[in-house]
Amino acid sequence: MAKEKDNTNKTFLLRVDAETMEAVESWAADEFRSVNGQLQWIIAEALKKSGRKKK
Repeated sequence: MAKEKDNTNKTFLLRVDAETMEAVESWAADEFRSVNGQLQWIIAEALKKSGRKKK
């Protein structure tokens, strides 16, 4: 029997004010990313900068 690939992504709900969401949407569009992709990138960069995530 084939082993299924583990889903390593977790889903969560994020509430932000309209002004913040508009800024993220604009930033994502400027960098040709989806809003989800932009948020993932922002979080990854913050984790690296703080030393909490390697790579």
